[in-house]
Amino acid sequence: MAISSPSLVSSFPHRETISNPLKPDTSNPPNPILQISKCTSLRELMQIHAYAIKSHLYNQKDHSFITKLINFCTETPTTSSMAYARHLFDVMPEPDIVRFNSIARGYSRSLNPLVSFALFVDVLEGGMLPDHYTFPSLLKACAAAKGVEEGRQLHCLSMKLGIDDDVYVCPSLINMYTECEDVDAARRVFDRILEPCVVSYNAMITGYARRNRPNEALSLFREMQGKSLKVNEITLLSVLSSCSLLGSLGLGKWIHEYAKKHGFCEYVKVNTALIDMFAKCGSLDDAVSLFEKMRDKDTPAWSAMIVAYANHGEAEKSMLMFERMRSESVQPDEITFLGLLNACSHRGLVEEGREYFSRMVNEFRIVPSIKHYGSMVDLLGRAGHLDDAYRFIDTLPISPTPLLWRILLSSCSSHNDLKLAEKVSERIFEMDDSHGGDYVILSNLYARNKKWEDVESLRKVMKDRRAVKVPGCSSLEVKNVVHEFFSGDGVKSNTHTKLHRALDEMVKELKLAGYVPDTSVVVHADMDDYEKEITLRYHSEKLAIAFGVLNTPPGTTIRVVKNLRVCRDCHNAAKLISVVFGRRVVLRDVQRFHHFEDGKCSCGDFW
Repeated sequence: MAISSPSLVSSFPHRETISNPLKPDTSNPPNPILQISKCTSLRELMQIHAYAIKSHLYNQKDHSFITKLINFCTETPTTSSMAYARHLFDVMPEPDIVRFNSIARGYSRSLNPLVSFALFVDVLEGGMLPDHYTFPSLLKACAAAKGVEEGRQLHCLSMKLGIDDDVYVCPSLINMYTECEDVDAARRVFDRILEPCVVSYNAMITGYARRNRPNEALSLFREMQGKSLKVNEITLLSVLSSCSLLGSLGLGKWIHEYAKKHGFCEYVKVNTALIDMFAKCGSLDDAVSLFEKMRDKDTPAWSAMIVAYANHGEAEKSMLMFERMRSESVQPDEITFLGLLNACSHRGLVEEGREYFSRMVNEFRIVPSIKHYGSMVDLLGRAGHLDDAYRFIDTLPISPTPLLWRILLSSCSSHNDLKLAEKVSERIFEMDDSHGGDYVILSNLYARNKKWEDVESLRKVMKDRRAVKVPGCSSLEVKNVVHEFFSGDGVKSNTHTKLHRALDEMVKELKLAGYVPDTSVVVHADMDDYEKEITLRYHSEKLAIAFGVLNTPPGTTIRVVKNLRVCRDCHNAAKLISVVFGRRVVLRDVQRFHHFEDGKCSCGDFW
């Protein structure tokens, strides 16, 4: 196959101009090092390498030439390019750590990152000593492969060599541990640094944000501010992610002002993160306003807005945003379609959802991920197409995960289909029998259908398998402080506080306005109606809303974030609270946003 680049071809002597093929004309040969910069493929690189050898322009001890070859191979690593880079390294008469570092960087970005660790062991056995540039690439490889044991060995070696506190090594260690889901180990590394720099703070803040520990991330950010360390784009992206997780709108707005003051709003990524933060903190208007003011909008920015509308129940606006996006010739990606599918799911738009899924696969050639499949199952299940959802999962081109079956199990509960729920539960337990929520959903279905023996049997199985139900937790921000509440707080008399008394009074007023506790939500055979009502009263979202009413001025919007799905009784109570107390309540649960205003919810009671 001929070299594709005309400029590269013309740089070499033509065969007919060479009098003796065994002895090429070297009177004015091209410089092979300069030719590498014109390279567009591995094949061209190999031709340059071969020409250099054949023309006697290559000296095996010339590390500058071999380094250029290796760097080209590792810049955008493929299986073939890394194999060639490894060959180049292996045939070097005097390989050194600089060349190994290049190889390690390539492997860390490849499909087989831990190959670099095996090569590193050979390098050590050969007597070569690593330097502070060696560890970041190796640790990045461990992070990519979730190789925590290999990462720990590298950590020990860095300590032995006395470079574990190096400005390059420390952030890499922190990132490795957080990617391997050992955030506490990452924090121990961070705490050993005498004077942490911005890079180390960013690594730790990012680690906390990615591992769903936003409080610690924001605490470090405040500590960073106290030391007057200069915040950069990476810091802001991680802090905004933490604000989104907590629903901390006050801090998010402060960061927006900070970003405007220091010129960060020139970055599309920062604006996109701000849109996401405003939307997830319940302020859709702020998200829309910022989006419309953006001069440059890329695919992630458009997708963020489509997802924002979807999560707030604005399916029509989400779809219109997609049409605007296409009219401006912006190419959609997998996130775009995830937002559209969720929009359809939250409104029960089954046919529209099917159409978007088809377009994603057939028109835009996007390979569906497990999240796209999950959205389709959710769309079908919510709309009552339970058998279709079951067949959809059962005929997927990939092996279904427990998550997909759990989505369907939740829909079985919503539509009280016990027979299918039992069938789905069997599929789940075959793969994972440790998730407490699965047992709770099935147990509640049994209770709803008066199958008390099955309830007791299932609870015993749950106990034997040590499956634990995640407690309901709701949070809200008041005066820049995020407060958390757990379901059941206040059920016992010795924990009854001012908040619980206020909630008791609130419920009395709601009853006068027509509120009737939906005790069918509580499925305990050994509880009477009064006990069930008390259990309902102290659900975490009711406690959070009561705290908001008690501690904010009249008319203030109350924004609550819950870690689970809002129950039917709390949903009904929140609609009445919006009327009786004249408050707009924005509640974000694990599925979507609910905007309660004037006795109505934005979801239209479809969630």
